[in-house]
This record gives sequence, structure tokens and C-alpha cells, in this order.
Amino acid sequence: MVINSMEINSSNLTPPAAGGQKRNVILVTDGDLIAKRTVEEASRNIGARCISCSYGNPTRLSGEQLVTQIKKAPHDPVVVMLDDKGRQGPGRGEQALEYLARHPEIRVLGVLAVASNTMAAGTVEVDCSVTRQGGLTPLAVDKKGEVKAEMTSSLSGDTVEVLDSLGLPVVVGIGDIGKMNGADDPDRGAPLTTRALKEILNRSGYRYNGC
Repeated sequence: MVINSMEINSSNLTPPAAGGQKRNVILVTDGDLIAKRTVEEASRNIGARCISCSYGNPTRLSGEQLVTQIKKAPHDPVVVMLDDKGRQGPGRGEQALEYLARHPEIRVLGVLAVASNTMAAGTVEVDCSVTRQGGLTPLAVDKKGEVKAEMTSSLSGDTVEVLDSLGLPVVVGIGDIGKMNGADDPDRGAPLTTRALKEILNRSGYRYNGC
């Protein structure tokens, strides 16, 4: 399993952490093929490194295997995908997510929590969400990227149930990445996922040279 190479201006990159320092990671709670293309494009847009082999529906790699891949990434921040495929209760995606969040060599900058409408969906409180129109709201959105009718900050998704218990610094909600009636199409630059990743970086305090 390899990390996809991406052509990025070297002046915009943060080198890997020196010995004893943590790697800076963003977690994304989706991992199907469309999500993979979208997260790769959005990561490229902000100068991040996407671990392409982390995709899978459900997640194929264990938390330990993902840490190995993260350590191989040539620069920070690193973006990792995790997915439970709608399984009720903690599935492979959430188990790997929790492993990464608690790992002493990983600093989770934040999570992009992806909304779903599966029957087994859990919930997480978001700090903000990116809407289908590209705006920011303090409320949760649904799978279509629309503000939930309940006007709540509680987002429903199938790989988010464990998030509230982890005390992560930033949780940004979004609809079904790469979709939302074409608004986040990776062939159009994945604008919504790009904005969400930028928002995580900004709110986390991570210093980067993204556009």
C-alpha cells in the first residue's frame, strides 16, 4: 500500500515532524470511492497529504496500519479517511479513528464529520458545518448539505458516534462529500470539502501556507 504522490509547491509544505514530535492529522468520516477522489482533490488544494490507501467502505486498514502510513507521509498536514459503512455501533472505521485519536504520536487537528441518513447513524455535536451553498453555519447539515430541519448542532452520520467522547479540538460537519447535487464534485475542485478542510486548519491554529 502506497501513499499517492501529489505535485505540490515545496514552499507550501510542512516537513515531517522530527523525532518525538507528533504528526498533524485531519480525519474524514467517509471512505468510498467518490469520497477518495474528493478528499484527494481537496487535500491537494490546501497543500495537505492524503493517505489514499485509507479509503474503503468499510475501512480496510487497522489503526496501527494507518499510523504506519501517516509516518511515511512526506509532509503535514495528513488527511485520513475512515468509514463504518453504516454499521450499527463501533465498526472498523470508528475503531481505527479512536486508535488514531488516542495515539501518542498523532495530533488530530480536527474531524470532517460527514452526514448520512442510514438507520444506524450516530450523532456528534459540530462546531460548524459547510452547507451545500458553500456557506458556514453553526448548525448541523443533512446528507444533502442543507441545514437540518431540527435546527440543531447535532449531526447524524454512520462513523461519528465515538467523536463526542474523544474531546477533539474541531469538528466540522458536511453533507455527502463529492456529491450534494454536484456542488462538491471532485472534477470541479471539490470546493465544499476544500472549504471544510481549510476551516479545520484555521480553527485548530495550525500554521500552514494553503491558499
